[in-house]
Amino acid sequence: MDLTPYVNNLGREFATLAEAGGDEARALVERLTGSLESAIRMALLDALSAAADEITRDLAPGSVELRLRGRDPSFVVALPSAEPLDPDPGDAAGAADSDPPIDGDGPAARINVRLPEQLKAAIEEAAAGEGRSVNAWLVRSAATALQRSERDQRGPLPASGKRARQRFTGWVR
Repeated sequence: MDLTPYVNNLGREFATLAEAGGDEARALVERLTGSLESAIRMALLDALSAAADEITRDLAPGSVELRLRGRDPSFVVALPSAEPLDPDPGDAAGAADSDPPIDGDGPAARINVRLPEQLKAAIEEAAAGEGRSVNAWLVRSAATALQRSERDQRGPLPASGKRARQRFTGWVR
């Protein structure tokens, strides 16, 4: 994405405003425009970065990343997996590999995590291997771990794949 047209447009707007102030104001704006260009570009990048963060929160477990190539920003979108969210409950492997159900309707919470450098590098590598952002990978991993924990607490499924009632009534001799 080329920011130059936006920066130039803002420079033209400043020049138009300066014309109302006379020659002295026009000369001042001409002197400031060159030094303001980098500040304007940084403000636009900050706005794009904030927009990408907001979209990522709404898109979780997908993500949008803002990357710079030289002076030009570009967006990288990682969509959530198209796998079904509710795999066959008897298929433990499918439950571990698919994206867990996540309630994406609620507000996103921001947390700070301090990780050892080696763990951080391993997380970044795993996320890149799946084509996800680190944030999306962490959200997916945490949800999967919680889902597994709930499944482990309930115990294994019988061979039929359905849970049987755990209550018996009657007389025993």
